[in-house]
Amino acid sequence: MTRTAIQLYSLRELDESLSDLLARVGETEFDGVEFAGLDDANPADVADALDTAELGVAGAHVPFEELEANPADVVETYRKIGCHRLVVPYLDESHFDSEESAVETAHRLDDLAERVAEAGAELSYHNHDHEFVEIGDRTAFDAFIAESDLNVELDVGWVAARGCDPTSLLDCLSGRTPLVHLKDTADGVPVELGDGDVDMEACADTARSVGAEWLVYEHDSPDDPEASLLHGAERLTELNERP
Repeated sequence: MTRTAIQLYSLRELDESLSDLLARVGETEFDGVEFAGLDDANPADVADALDTAELGVAGAHVPFEELEANPADVVETYRKIGCHRLVVPYLDESHFDSEESAVETAHRLDDLAERVAEAGAELSYHNHDHEFVEIGDRTAFDAFIAESDLNVELDVGWVAARGCDPTSLLDCLSGRTPLVHLKDTADGVPVELGDGDVDMEACADTARSVGAEWLVYEHDSPDDPEASLLHGAERLTELNERP
């Protein structure tokens, strides 16, 4: 059964503690959350807040440098809150500006994934739009996934923003997308679900058909985070319950 979550980066403008944010999410139809750091919160307190809010953990975004420096410590910290899936949220354009750089990035992330796995967790990579730059007869993203065994947290909004088809990519990545970001974009700018150019129904249906365990809502810069949370929860639930 695919579950739904919100990437807590979407709520960063709310002036609330992490525990209070979790309580707020727990009042919605979301099944869980994806972390974007712990804001120096005590993992035991975060675990208690998750239990109280009856929320699961889809995963956590952790900067590449932090993970590479000491993957065992990072894995242990997130293990304390029941999180066993870590995601590199961003690597800049220089990692995907040529065939050589895309292949090198694939190898570095595969090596890191091995170290993360040895510590007891699983690693994924979350795309933006710059990975889809053309390098010869294919995109840098195509070169990257052809060279790597890494799982991908495909962000369908950023894929569409670059003019690519997210459903085709989901099919190509079948079995490698346990987490899928359902983001809507209009002319390359994140918007509320249903206000953009992305076929969210097709993306959700395809994500579930290729084995996604979590559909994760993210809005990079909502005008009203509280309203976005409620709308995202309602819409994602509808998408996930489609026959």
